[in-house]
Amino acid sequence: MTISVENLVVGAGPSGLAVGACLQARGLGATLLDKASAVGWTWRNHYERLHLHTCKKHSSLPYLPFPDDYPTYPSRRQVVDYLEAYARTLNTAPQLGVTVQNAAPVGDRWLVKTDAGDYQTRRLIMASGYNRVPHVPSWPDDERFGGERLHSSEYGSGRAFAGKRVLVVGSGNSGAEIAIDLWECGARPWMCIRGPVHVTQRDPFGIPAQVHGLAMAKLPVAVADKLALMVLKYTVGDLSRWGIVRPEIGPVAGVIELGRVPLIDVGTVALIKQGAIGVVPGIERFHEDSITFVNGDQLPFDAVVTATGYRAGLSDFLEGADDLVNDRGYPREHGAQVRPGLFFVGYSNPPTGFLREIGLEAQRVADAIAREV
Repeated sequence: MTISVENLVVGAGPSGLAVGACLQARGLGATLLDKASAVGWTWRNHYERLHLHTCKKHSSLPYLPFPDDYPTYPSRRQVVDYLEAYARTLNTAPQLGVTVQNAAPVGDRWLVKTDAGDYQTRRLIMASGYNRVPHVPSWPDDERFGGERLHSSEYGSGRAFAGKRVLVVGSGNSGAEIAIDLWECGARPWMCIRGPVHVTQRDPFGIPAQVHGLAMAKLPVAVADKLALMVLKYTVGDLSRWGIVRPEIGPVAGVIELGRVPLIDVGTVALIKQGAIGVVPGIERFHEDSITFVNGDQLPFDAVVTATGYRAGLSDFLEGADDLVNDRGYPREHGAQVRPGLFFVGYSNPPTGFLREIGLEAQRVADAIAREV
């Protein structure tokens, strides 16, 4: 039997929950599906030390602010509690443990096949997550490595690596914070920084970096980049002597054109300067108990954590997705109707804040659906 619904939302993370709440606020219903057994599954499974890198004031979803007693940068557990509370505001609870196998247009509707039955819907809102599929690169002879290898999505705590030499591959926020966690737990961490990266303090001049981003979002890109580089010059400075090189492209243009978000430093740079966290360039080749880097250095390691990001993986189940996504697999358009009855929410990571952008996109999509109805 095929169930017919007006609005079907795939995903019960922040994006799916926000869409459901925004539709509900406009007197419209929505059916939410998620393959996980609980809402906010990705946040539940991030590493223990994680905190929001954006401030709670500008990171809440529509209609429900973060609790007053939460710190400026809520912890992973606090974000999970917040998402659970948010889900309780919905009239209809998300249907969990339901995996979408295929979604395709049929006439003026969408047919969505799941392992729990089929759905026919007038509108399909994809909110399956920016971080749905872990991305793990390969390197020459990496199968020879005898130490432990895991993606950052599998990393919980550095306690299991106490006393070990661990290479963290990746210079994003996750990699930088995992390196801190490893050091705090008694490991000897190194960061593999494979290319140029902008680094910003979390609170330059005592103001959250997100607030700076919000102010600069109103300016032309060239002007915003000029101002951002001035801020970085006086707050971060030149880090090239420690193996961190600034890109030629500005930090704002880098986000818009390349999707590269600056590293928000929460203490990693200080540990690098102290020598507590080592820095190496790109990997050339793996060996049984060591790794050779592109500069010719060969160092021993007991474990490797690949903090190399994620992909949306929309092509796994959404027919025609290849025509709608960029070379990294993310929709080129989101927060709007991209095909008759098809919407994307939550597939960008701007300097103004991931959760904030989710809320804005959810509002726009709900408004568009309400106008159509």
